[in-house]
Amino acid sequence: MDKKYRISSISQYNADNNQMTLHPLVSVVDFSKAAERNWGEACKVRFEYEMYCIYLKDVKCGDIRYGREYYDYQAGTLVFFAPGQIADYDMPAEPYQPIGHGLVFHPDLIHGTTLGKMILDYGFFSYKSNEALHISDDERQVVLDCFAKIYRELKQGADKHSKKLIVSNIELFLNYCERYYDRQFITREKVNHGILANFEEMLNDYFQSDKPQLLGLPSVAYFAEQLHLSPNYFGDLIKKETGKSAKEYIQIKTIDISKEKIYKDKTVNEIAYEMGFKYPQHFTRLFKQKVGVSPLEYRGLN
Repeated sequence: MDKKYRISSISQYNADNNQMTLHPLVSVVDFSKAAERNWGEACKVRFEYEMYCIYLKDVKCGDIRYGREYYDYQAGTLVFFAPGQIADYDMPAEPYQPIGHGLVFHPDLIHGTTLGKMILDYGFFSYKSNEALHISDDERQVVLDCFAKIYRELKQGADKHSKKLIVSNIELFLNYCERYYDRQFITREKVNHGILANFEEMLNDYFQSDKPQLLGLPSVAYFAEQLHLSPNYFGDLIKKETGKSAKEYIQIKTIDISKEKIYKDKTVNEIAYEMGFKYPQHFTRLFKQKVGVSPLEYRGLN
């Protein structure tokens, strides 16, 4: 990695982007005010995030690509980063002017608040940047309105209501984003069906190979990686498509295949090993949980 850039404080980030610091823990950034980015040469830059960073990237021309598909929403994308995350970028040699807006806030801002307790419920902070939220013009205006409300409150000056109002507006903005991601899953239904079909095929292939013995039970992370998706995005997509979590979907397929093996006069230990279970009792426990009877009882009933 050629260079590193750590986003660790509001004051430092504002200074780097020609913004005034109105609050030590939160900032709304207009990147058009920042100086041209000039890395001097083509290089890789690793961004290390120690704060929550949400970027609205303005797209001036061309199509937005999403995987192998073109996406309909041309206005821009929203990308989310949480503290502790790292993103690598290939930077051009030529100077360029950043365009867009950002909301950046330190985790200390939301400690002790309702948002602080539920921030982990917003799964999109764990999505990859290529799983960004693509928004329409109307949705973009709602996002900018939310940013404007936060900015107005920052300019108002601190009083006993400031933190509550700022955090409430951040929560409102994130709730809109949650709605828009749900919409995105729906509008990409055709592509999502393709991913589900690939997942089903890969799951069958997994159990027909020696991977269960070599790698153990199939995991959500394994299939997400094979499909070039983050585990959180993949899990949310499967949930929207099937009504079941990806883990539950895998467990159901595991039990269905194990039922076929029960008819082949194999011992419970043999079946557990072939399915990738480390301990036979774990297989028996899952089977009884999903089917209602133990593997041996199931064989007797059928």
